[in-house]
Amino acid sequence: MGQHIQLSLLSLLIALIIAIPLAIWATSHHRFANFLLQLTGIFQTIPSLALLGLLIPFVGIGNAPAIIALVIYALLPIFQNTYVGLSEIDPSYEEAANAFGMSRLQKLLRVELPIAMPVIISGVRTAMVLIIGTATLAALIGAGGLGTLILLGIDRNDPALTLLGAIAAALLAMIFSWGLLWLQRVKLKTTLVTLGVLLLGVLGVYGYQAVVKPPMTVTIAGKLGSEPDILINMYAQLIKADNPKAEVVLKPNFGQTSFLFNALKSNQIDLYPEFTGTVLESLTKPTAADKKAAQTNSYPVAKRLLASQGLTMTPPMAYNNTYAVVVTKKFAQANHITTISDLAKVANKLKAGFDLEFIDRQDGYKGLQSTYGLSFAVKSLDASLRYTALHQGTINITDGYSTDSQIRQYNLVALKDDQHLFPTYQGAPLMKTEFADEHPAIVKQLNRLAGKISETDMQEMNYEVNVQKKAPASVARAYLTKHGLLKEARS
Repeated sequence: MGQHIQLSLLSLLIALIIAIPLAIWATSHHRFANFLLQLTGIFQTIPSLALLGLLIPFVGIGNAPAIIALVIYALLPIFQNTYVGLSEIDPSYEEAANAFGMSRLQKLLRVELPIAMPVIISGVRTAMVLIIGTATLAALIGAGGLGTLILLGIDRNDPALTLLGAIAAALLAMIFSWGLLWLQRVKLKTTLVTLGVLLLGVLGVYGYQAVVKPPMTVTIAGKLGSEPDILINMYAQLIKADNPKAEVVLKPNFGQTSFLFNALKSNQIDLYPEFTGTVLESLTKPTAADKKAAQTNSYPVAKRLLASQGLTMTPPMAYNNTYAVVVTKKFAQANHITTISDLAKVANKLKAGFDLEFIDRQDGYKGLQSTYGLSFAVKSLDASLRYTALHQGTINITDGYSTDSQIRQYNLVALKDDQHLFPTYQGAPLMKTEFADEHPAIVKQLNRLAGKISETDMQEMNYEVNVQKKAPASVARAYLTKHGLLKEARS
């Protein structure tokens, strides 16, 4: 909630600083007013996800692209209402102000703005509600906010979490709308003072967070889902066990692979759990020889290629969280399917729902086409919705990971990859080499997970979080305690 309020208020205040002076200027330059109205209107038509994606290459991820996008969406209602409110003032008031010998500034502050204020505040209210609603998407790019609860609820198939985030955002919009309605009824001076206090408060919080930091802060992020959430809690608990004074900041559900990788390279985070297969397929450019060597052991190849980018990956855990092609047990038995190759005989029956990343990867649907010669209709589905769609019968085949709890939960079958399309996906913390060199104690603690956690262990932990609704932190602690890792770390 605090993150959501900070993002929303700062975005609104920046939009006010841009739009209101621009609208005041436009009242004296009418031929530019229509152009500015059309321009701000065009901004409104840009899909929010597309806008965030366009901003990431220029400003990275986190708060910056979220604030820029929110400001862009807030400009139209504020600019439009301010311009209309000032343009439609009865000319007799202007004449009276001139008769009293008021200067341009005096006339603006004492006559025009007070008369136009109800219309201006109405636009600000519209912008505020728009900002609070759109700010839920900030969670997709690591900026936090109430959208984190919504995404978490979708990912875990937990309607309560989704409703919690949605209702909280709606209530927040109502509260701020009521506050702005109150400003609409008070004097201009009170309105300006209130906005000034809000501006100083928001800037003060951001300034404090930027300047005052604990002696040592480690920021750990994770991708969407229960498994990364469990792993980052393990990392945090191991680090804290060795150094209780260390400040560990967790950023769960940070987004897709590209978001985390860019955040790591731009020093917005210090480390995150990554997999050797993803390194070789998406983050580096291995040669044919590298790919052949990776079939035997992917970690040394991934480590060497990452080193050329100034990155370090610690020794991996035991389990192989590779891609899987998943069907229901009923469908597999009815069609006598046990391997991916068997799908060729029922290709005309297949209704696939894959996530966008799998559709676009060579070790995904493209690989199914080239390696297995398969071709069938595919719909793109968000990763968090694909198992629900499979269980409900909307689709009859989807992609997944070998450790997904839903395979157990819904009694599904992961088909055997008999042509060895999917590379090995062994997980380990990924960080900058510079960070690893500066914090050998942290690396030592994280290395304690090397060779630990089997596929059965990971699937069971995912099941506890997704189905039994246990907290990722408690599940992580239970595993570390059971295997003596926390106890040994304290000694």
